[in-house]
Amino acid sequence: MPLATLRPLEFRATAAATMAVLVMGLALANGLFVGTQSEQVLNREVGNSMMGVAQSLAHQLDATMWARANQIASLARIDALKDPSVAQATIEELKRRDPTIAWIGMTNLSGTVLTASNGLLVGLNIASRPVHAEGLKGLFVGDVHEAVALKGKIPHLPGENPKFVDVSAPLLGADGKPVGVLAVHYSWEWTRTTMRELTDPLRDRDGLTVYILAADGTVLLGPEDAIGKPLPHATLAFRDGWESGLWSDGVRYVTGIAHGKGVHDYAGLGWTVLARQPASVVHAEADRLRRSIIGSGAALALLFSALGWFAAGRITRPLTAIASAAKRIGQGESGVEIPEVGGQTEVGHLSRTLRDLIDSLTHKDAALMRLEDIAYQDRLTTLPNRRYFEQYLEACTHGTGAAAMMYIDLDGFKPINDRLGHDAGDTVLRQVGQRLTTLFRNDDIVARLGGDEFAAILPRSANQQPPDAAALAARVIEAVNEPVSIGGQMVRVGCSIGIARWPEDSPDVATVLRRADEALYQAKRDGRNRAVVWSPRADNDTA
Repeated sequence: MPLATLRPLEFRATAAATMAVLVMGLALANGLFVGTQSEQVLNREVGNSMMGVAQSLAHQLDATMWARANQIASLARIDALKDPSVAQATIEELKRRDPTIAWIGMTNLSGTVLTASNGLLVGLNIASRPVHAEGLKGLFVGDVHEAVALKGKIPHLPGENPKFVDVSAPLLGADGKPVGVLAVHYSWEWTRTTMRELTDPLRDRDGLTVYILAADGTVLLGPEDAIGKPLPHATLAFRDGWESGLWSDGVRYVTGIAHGKGVHDYAGLGWTVLARQPASVVHAEADRLRRSIIGSGAALALLFSALGWFAAGRITRPLTAIASAAKRIGQGESGVEIPEVGGQTEVGHLSRTLRDLIDSLTHKDAALMRLEDIAYQDRLTTLPNRRYFEQYLEACTHGTGAAAMMYIDLDGFKPINDRLGHDAGDTVLRQVGQRLTTLFRNDDIVARLGGDEFAAILPRSANQQPPDAAALAARVIEAVNEPVSIGGQMVRVGCSIGIARWPEDSPDVATVLRRADEALYQAKRDGRNRAVVWSPRADNDTA
């Protein structure tokens, strides 16, 4: 074959191969980068979501046990219950109204059951059981245990070994000494109901699993094959948060962790809640995006290699300019664009298509940045979320300047949520978020931390006057107190505010935040719907 015939073919092959490698290389690089960044963002978002589920369930379990303990403690103080006939009628009514009560009864000082729901265990002595022995000493909340005296005497599912949580309180005589015990066995089944109520809105999350662990790490509730056994993953040492790691089954999970901390004067039973989701499910969207970018890159590579083959003989000069620009882009040089050349139709089309490709790949990075923004935003109120607030505080610890810090907690929100439903509660939170946005300066940070909790940071430079935080707090309270219309019904909430100043109250940002929180609780104790500015005297009073 003559050399003159060979060279054009070699040039066409080289041009086609160059186009394919250039486009595919850009697609692969961008696909890998965007996929990796997307995985990290999704990890954080799903991890925080899992932590939120775990925290909500842990708090709900503690709140339920606190309410039940208070109920039994209050009933035990009623003198009329010492009359067996009154006690029997009261016990049966409680059992009828509360399906979670498996058994309720009253014992005398020696531990003999005098009255009980459905007459179960009447006449038997349960003095050796903790529900009686500990109940004589004071209010007692016992951890989860299997049925002993009641085994086989109460209805339960076939093959199920019923479990209870005990609550008991002493019955006191006129001299203030115990004369008996009011004792209740609550069925453990209520935890399943609570867990279903909290996880039903997340049933679209494939592979979501929730564990409830006892203080010793034993699984109380979770997959059937795990109940009664230690958790197959060393996570109990973690504080509340989330992690991504391998479990003993060889699967990587994104896991949210929350430890029960009790409610008010109820210290809790040390339960831990874990919510996990397979990382493969979390990363599925990132994998799809990566495959889409690489697939479109492969298709474009084929397209441009064909164009290069057929156009190489006519586009030597403009192709050189395009190849040069593409090489500079591939080397990471900023501000470089593929030239839009005239002349041959094929070359002009090639240059425009390459410009569109580079623009498309660049916009993928912009989409990733938008995804990052979403991760920092509270979806309900559009305010910054807790994650953004904490990162802003972290930046403050490494900088200079000053700021006033506020903790804001709504008063009267829970009754609206309970009475009108979560949609009404969401409407109130959105309205409060909008009102807060209008009250603060552009350089102030106001964020929703979760639930009905908000926080604000009012920064100032060295040459600025300190912001009048107390006056601003008064305007916040006034704005929040404005009624909210929900389906034609007007509802109101208030708010309590705690204020502390950095660095006046402490050079340590974390300490200032804690003092703002102490001031908030002082505002709650002083009657709510007011603002309290932290002072050293207030700190001593709190301590």
